[in-house]
Amino acid sequence: MRMLWGGASASSQYEGGFTLFDKGMDTQDCRRYIKRTDNATTSTRLLTKADIERAKNPKEGDYFPGRRGSEGLAHIDEDIEYLSELGIDIYRISIAWSRIFPTGEEEEPNEDALRMYGNILKKLKEKGIKIYLSLTHYALPLALVEKYGGWKNRKLVDLYLKYAKVIFERFGKYLDYVVPFNEINTGFFSPFNGLGLLRDENKEGSGYDLNDIFAGLHNQFIASAKVIELGRKMLDANFGCMAACFCYYGYSCNPFDQLKTLQYEQVNQWFFTDVLAGGEYPYYMKKYFRDNNVKVEFLPGDEELLRNNTADFVGFSYYQSNVCASEEMEKTAGNLVVSTKNPYLKANEWGWQIDPVGIRISMNKIYDRYKKPVMITENSFGYNDVLLEGNIINDDYRIEYLKDHFEQIKLAIDDGVECLAYLLWGIIDIVSAGSLEMSKRYGVVYVDADNLGNGSYKRYKKKSFEFYKDYIEKERESVKY
Repeated sequence: MRMLWGGASASSQYEGGFTLFDKGMDTQDCRRYIKRTDNATTSTRLLTKADIERAKNPKEGDYFPGRRGSEGLAHIDEDIEYLSELGIDIYRISIAWSRIFPTGEEEEPNEDALRMYGNILKKLKEKGIKIYLSLTHYALPLALVEKYGGWKNRKLVDLYLKYAKVIFERFGKYLDYVVPFNEINTGFFSPFNGLGLLRDENKEGSGYDLNDIFAGLHNQFIASAKVIELGRKMLDANFGCMAACFCYYGYSCNPFDQLKTLQYEQVNQWFFTDVLAGGEYPYYMKKYFRDNNVKVEFLPGDEELLRNNTADFVGFSYYQSNVCASEEMEKTAGNLVVSTKNPYLKANEWGWQIDPVGIRISMNKIYDRYKKPVMITENSFGYNDVLLEGNIINDDYRIEYLKDHFEQIKLAIDDGVECLAYLLWGIIDIVSAGSLEMSKRYGVVYVDADNLGNGSYKRYKKKSFEFYKDYIEKERESVKY
């Protein structure tokens, strides 16, 4: 089967339309833009109760980028035409849960919102584009945070299943690939984004209780299994899981560097996909739970549910590799995690290290571990693109990045890895999920807006647009795998 080439976005980073069709407030609507002074993003990601109150009662000058995104809904027809012109095979889209059920607990869904999403999905299919649906991409109805404390409460499993059932009933005929949770390991690193947990400013350390975090993760594992179980009865689609991939390297051949690498990889990455693709909690988590006084509550039937409803494929985001050292070394930023700096790699403005070979290594490791097809669900190069006179964007750096990564993807396939698709992240510029900056751009279509929401929001093709278009066309003509 030919590998698919496509793009991806997320509702809270793309859509806008904060009050359209009486949308309920969600967690991403609460994240306030804070001008970046370094590459850490904790102030925009780890929210407190005070942050929520400020979001509901903003101060003068406050700006919440998730409420505007890149005004995708206002430009949806134009954007679909760009996707069609690119010739992509597949598009990853997410639905805002709080548009369908504003508080998460309504008896009936919002019909206007369902009609809107139905029109979008229909238009994509009419263009011959396959649809990958992320049922949720960080955006949790705020009412479920305030009433139940987010995903740490098992009540959310049933509410989520009700939401998923509505989506499957209404849109099942359009869906080709379905993943219940985006980057499910986010809940471990970024508990507000991933699980809707609020940071307690009075609690020592991180401000979070590990028992709350792992209760939330377990509930998401159960919700994922139940959604897959339901989906297989209702849809003719492939169901997957997805995690952020960190591709850890040991800093040296010091055995302690290698041991730390193994342990980081297990807890930060493999644990999540071992459960969702492998069907059970892995052995190594027993020691982690014991050492950290974590107790995960299994209800009767949980183990069987996880074992019988594993993912058909394993999706992963890949932006950079990371380095583990047993001794303190110079650090650099990355997607969700901080890494020891790799002296062999260059980095972008945000400190994310550029490592094309890492994507080949990751593909091999994941495929070897699970013996299931892989899918690269997010990848691209974040850069502060400049709009020049004549509406020109010369992003040769992104073209170079994509060329190098595409070459390594092909080499992984030649290694024997079965890869379903590559999805270019933020294919039309969106707000960055970490720093909430519009200036951190990933796409091949430029959106004229700045970090404070100023601009026309007009769309312009970047130089990389033609590169990706030509690449997809040539792949379609010449591919032999």
